[in-house]
Amino acid sequence: MLLGEQDQFLSYNGEVLVFQLSKPKHAEEADDQTMNLSVRRMVFNRDTKLFVQKSSGAFSVGASHSKIEMICCSCTTDSRTGIILPCILMKKKKRNSIKYFLLLLHSSNQFEPSFHFKLDYELKEDIRLFAGPSLLWRHDNKLFYISSSTCVVQSAPVHLSCVVWTGEILGEGTVVLGIRTACLPETEDPDGFSVSDRAIWGSEFFGYAIQSQKFLSCTCFMPHAYSTVVSSVHVCRSERLRKQLRISLVAITHKNQLVWFQNGAPKGVCDLPYEKPCSVTPALTSSRDLLFAVSFASGNSCVVQRRDSLQVASKWQKVKCVLVDDFIGSGSEQLLLLFKDDSNTDVLSTFKITDLGEVNYASGITYKHDVPAAEGLQENGLLTVRALETRLQAGWTSVRELQQHLGLQKRVILESCRALIDLVEERPHILPNSKEEGLVSLWDDEENPPDSLSKETPLASEVPEHFTEELWQRVVGDNLVVGVKLTESFYLSLSDVSLSLVMDQDFSSISPIIKCQSKIIKLNKAFSALAVSPGQIEPPPKKMKLDLHSKNDLRKEFPKRSSRIQLDGVKTVTAVTSLSPLLAFHHVCCVVLLHARKQNHQNDDLQQSKKITVLCGKILLSLEDISDGRYSIKMLRDNSYCTGSMEDILAVLAVSVRFSFQIVSCDYTLTPVSSWLLGEMECTPFKECQDNIFCHKAGNVHGTIFNWALKNPFEGVLTIFCRNLTVLFQCLHSLTRVLPPSCSVKFLRSGSKAVLAEQLALALEKEMVTLKNSLFLKETKAGNSLTWGNESGKKINNAPLASLLNTEEGVQQFRKKFQKEREESVQSMNQTLNGALYQKTALKIAEAQLSSDMIVWRLAKS
Repeated sequence: MLLGEQDQFLSYNGEVLVFQLSKPKHAEEADDQTMNLSVRRMVFNRDTKLFVQKSSGAFSVGASHSKIEMICCSCTTDSRTGIILPCILMKKKKRNSIKYFLLLLHSSNQFEPSFHFKLDYELKEDIRLFAGPSLLWRHDNKLFYISSSTCVVQSAPVHLSCVVWTGEILGEGTVVLGIRTACLPETEDPDGFSVSDRAIWGSEFFGYAIQSQKFLSCTCFMPHAYSTVVSSVHVCRSERLRKQLRISLVAITHKNQLVWFQNGAPKGVCDLPYEKPCSVTPALTSSRDLLFAVSFASGNSCVVQRRDSLQVASKWQKVKCVLVDDFIGSGSEQLLLLFKDDSNTDVLSTFKITDLGEVNYASGITYKHDVPAAEGLQENGLLTVRALETRLQAGWTSVRELQQHLGLQKRVILESCRALIDLVEERPHILPNSKEEGLVSLWDDEENPPDSLSKETPLASEVPEHFTEELWQRVVGDNLVVGVKLTESFYLSLSDVSLSLVMDQDFSSISPIIKCQSKIIKLNKAFSALAVSPGQIEPPPKKMKLDLHSKNDLRKEFPKRSSRIQLDGVKTVTAVTSLSPLLAFHHVCCVVLLHARKQNHQNDDLQQSKKITVLCGKILLSLEDISDGRYSIKMLRDNSYCTGSMEDILAVLAVSVRFSFQIVSCDYTLTPVSSWLLGEMECTPFKECQDNIFCHKAGNVHGTIFNWALKNPFEGVLTIFCRNLTVLFQCLHSLTRVLPPSCSVKFLRSGSKAVLAEQLALALEKEMVTLKNSLFLKETKAGNSLTWGNESGKKINNAPLASLLNTEEGVQQFRKKFQKEREESVQSMNQTLNGALYQKTALKIAEAQLSSDMIVWRLAKS
């Protein structure tokens, strides 16, 4: 097919649509004049490196004594189905009557007439197609538009000089951004842009919403001072944050410049290599680079790359058209440049596909060994840029290490000053923990320091030197979360663990004790339950569950029992307190104290416990650090995972409330739950613990953590960690819409039955061990008494009974021994215990029985 002046090109789903208007080749009657609008779908073949025709279609238009023309084409949304379809605007001129009609192209290559209208003038200025499909244009400095729903031409109450952009804005629908003569009303809005700017420049930007027919504030787009130079705009991103519109856009000017604006302020500018730029189109490449393809009235084109700054990356001449789409099917966008070639009139004969990176295809090039010089230079330039970026990153690392070294020197000097002051005032000086300060001792530490150097000598014998692995802090909303990660050996010997925060400054008017709430979190690293295929009967055998325990958790009271949950988990104690009262002091230093009961095991006897309080370290908090986001949690998407650190996950769990629900379906499998979590709720599993997933959905539910555990395809337990009940009800309302009608959801008030059953087994085991230890203690003391009596009996039995009874002395000796043995036997039958020992034993038995009874009650209610 030969191309003429009436050809139009359009990219659609990786295809290139070529529209051509021509007369039919075989016309039976000369009077019956018709015109054919044909379309060819061209796709790129990566094997032959050429465009080949995929399919074609045609539409006949009666052209009796009329002139048919194609005005423009674009991809717009069909309001009936919500599908984006190619749309083309046609003009039929007959004497003084001008008729315009709009055609939609379907996937079957069938053209569908959408609407038509008549005008007494021709459309020449600022013609734009948008969703509906709809059409707007400018005529005599007035704005007109028509849509498929009304089919009536309407006008907007505005006088304008040009339209620079038309598109969709979140919450406003279709918005027109234009330029008009500056108007200065008597009552000026104080929040609007300055009156002096509009008076000086004589023009201003305006935004008009088509659906709501209202004007928008343009301060979030561009300053009004740019209204005299901007010729075209493309809005890259629009969003609403705290009811304020935030917009990022790029604009081209009559001064041959490309300017990047963000929230109404210019952020970058680039000089263009040619004059009279007319349009700009963005492209997001495989290397995540944002490119802007700029077309010029002279037929030239260039590409501006946005990294740290805007810069021209490449330029071409004699370009017929520039299209942006995924032409090679790689999942990212590329640029397609169609060049003017008078020697070859075939469709897509001379072209170039590139993303200024790895993708580079051009017509007439052998790809086995031939590499153009320009492409080689471009590749070398990219490699040079990457090497410079690596060197810059290494330089930043060196700067950070130097800053850490300077901070370490400062801490050493301050500690030396404190030691000197304590020496002058004759006070004992306690050195800080070397691990906490990041220091390495040059001498061996003394194993048994003198009593004069430490006031905690009795406590030091019970607490290991390094009992904490990490001390961290995070800010979650209006809460401060402080966490202490304990070592495995130290944690297993503790019970009733909690944290407290004490202010290190002297405030005479307030108490230094900070009110906080402690939690023990054991977070286990495992793979996600959502990764299980629908046909799998149960979750993988090594899958670990998240257990959020209270202070009286029974598992930490049985260190002798081998438990995979205890050995594999990360044990962290957290304290949550309100952040607002602390910020009133601007700078706060808090001491973190750990309170617990330490259990001692003495030769399989009763467990002896003692209350201990140890210093975990100090935390510093300042308003500057919080404003800079130093302690904020960072939950970002990285491909299909959430990149939150373990400390961020623990902080969110500490401030959240846990709810567990048992979901049972008799007739259908529970596959929709996994689809609901990954789809509608936009959840992604954590890299650190893939068993738990984070909700990225915008709104109140953002930040909610879910745990979905399938017992079998028809039963599972969904655990939700949310901020409040409002978020919980929103999640449950959304969940019930995807569950089968016969599905039942039961709230587990005291946790899952599996966890409670394991806790009950542990409690019963402790009760049996306590009873056994108390009985064994009694039998041992009784046995010691009986042993002496038996030894006497053996002496009696060793002598012949007859010889003893033959003499009077023998009878007396036998009588004494018998009387003594009878007294010892009676004494063994009335064995007594020490009062203090009996009281301690009875208390241990009562505590064990009470724990068992409480778990049985919780299990009965679940």
